[in-house]
Amino acid sequence: MAGRSPLDDPHNASFAWARYRLLMKWMGGFTAAVVILVLALLYSWIGFVSVHFYIATALGVGLTIMLMAALMGLVFLSSGTGHDESILDPLEDERNR
Repeated sequence: MAGRSPLDDPHNASFAWARYRLLMKWMGGFTAAVVILVLALLYSWIGFVSVHFYIATALGVGLTIMLMAALMGLVFLSSGTGHDESILDPLEDERNR
């Protein structure tokens, strides 16, 4: 049976999820700044092409950065709370031999 996760404790979970939300807010601001910078650079390099080009670019850059931030934030949350150590490792016996 798997061990008890530290995220099962409501106090630890609320602290960890608050840190995750703070990280996502900061990354949202960073993403907005990067998207504005990218759109400004594209406009200065090639001028106005089409509104659809700029919408697609903004969505592509913005969603890519936010997806990366969300996934890495979950990795940090899992590792930082000790949730990673609470799993049952079926290969532990083989490594100890």
